Amino acid sequence: MKALVALILLVQLPIHRAAPAAPPPPLGCDDPESEAAAEVAVNYINDHSHHGYKFALNRIEQVRVLPQGPNNEILFLELDLLETTCHILSPTPLANCTVRSFTEHAVEGDCDVKLQNLDGKLSVLASKCHSHADSSEDVHQLCPDCPLLASLNNTEVLATVTTALNDHNSKTHDAYLRLLEIGRARIQNHPVHVVSVEFAVAATNCTAEEAKVNLEACQLLPEDQSNFGFCTATAVMRPSQNLQVDCQLYGHQPGVTYSQPGQDTSAGLVPTAGQGFTNHNLRLSHNNPFASESSSSEFPSSVLSAKSVAKRAAAEVAQHDKVPRPVGFVPPPPPCPGKIRYFKI
Repeated sequence: MKALVALILLVQLPIHRAAPAAPPPPLGCDDPESEAAAEVAVNYINDHSHHGYKFALNRIEQVRVLPQGPNNEILFLELDLLETTCHILSPTPLANCTVRSFTEHAVEGDCDVKLQNLDGKLSVLASKCHSHADSSEDVHQLCPDCPLLASLNNTEVLATVTTALNDHNSKTHDAYLRLLEIGRARIQNHPVHVVSVEFAVAATNCTAEEAKVNLEACQLLPEDQSNFGFCTATAVMRPSQNLQVDCQLYGHQPGVTYSQPGQDTSAGLVPTAGQGFTNHNLRLSHNNPFASESSSSEFPSSVLSAKSVAKRAAAEVAQHDKVPRPVGFVPPPPPCPGKIRYFKI
């Protein structure tokens, strides 16, 4: 009888089961893993861009992680980038490139990037980017007299580039240079009329003296000898005329190529990609051909719309959170968006 009672009591005892492990907290935009992924993404974007300038990370807007299995996960990043002063052909490391200031009429890039983290190694599967210049109103609100970006095929811009390149070629004893593309241009009207231009060039197989005799024979150097460079020029038009030109060649860079637009640019013609625009659009949509993840080009709509969802959620919290806080309470920062490294456009 006693054994039966003991058995009944044992059956009635509560069974304490181990609580399921709590899911890991969501990855924050400023977490080391997110920043490491963003660095890989930005380097990939710059490596696969063929026109314009290198871009630097300004802010991680959103991050999402999809576990795929042991030591395998997919990351979706939404990044805000800013244009630097380094042309895409420049050998200067991105870390040493200066981000253009707000008053220089900054250009912002927006990118969605898909990466894989397999056994601790990050690789980009796909990326989609576009860029745009800040509004003229925003620039003039802070700096009323700052010159604004001009269209890359503006007649004054084209004339200034042509004059500047001819001026350099007429004075140099080195290789004759041809225009590759106009990078950017700004026009200032007051108090003096000034046109400032930046453009990429390449050395030909002729010296400047040889080009005077037979210009048509001067061709760009072959890929295994290519020598790209960059020029800046400032032309004061009124009240008096003055031209300052500075051209620098980078030297041969193995593996660095330039996608030719398929038209003669020797007379200062801007490549088709830049006509009618004030900046080269970072219109990059690239799938990594070596990606090991099959659906490399798919970006979930939840990631692409994450910015609007995050803003709406933040607004709701600000309006409805009436919980009293103790004196000196500092709420933790939200996981996303991350910190702004330079300035917000």
